[in-house]
Amino acid sequence: QVQLVESGGGLVQAGDSLRLSCAASGRTDNLYRMSWFRQAPREDRDFVASIIWSGGTTYYADSVRGRFTISRDNAKNTVYLQMNSLKPEDTAVYYCTARADINDYWGQGTQVTVSS
Repeated sequence: QVQLVESGGGLVQAGDSLRLSCAASGRTDNLYRMSWFRQAPREDRDFVASIIWSGGTTYYADSVRGRFTISRDNAKNTVYLQMNSLKPEDTAVYYCTARADINDYWGQGTQVTVSS
């Protein structure tokens, strides 16, 4: 089992920045990939970004590429999402997810609200 705890959400204005954190604990030895998804009200949960744990390769949704940066601290088993130039359409609950072995684990989510 892997436990994930997100933090860093909040209310900001358009153009501001936020950094989300997601700390993994438990059986983290076999972490393969960590990702961020987001879900706006009445919308599906969408992929935002992911990072391969061992090599650091990153992937981004087109909607955030160039504004968001995913990174990791292997020693702390923590993944970050630096969000710059935030837009009202970035408003959503942001979820951290981890793939370890053949299982996917999810955090509880953190709210990000961007006002215009």
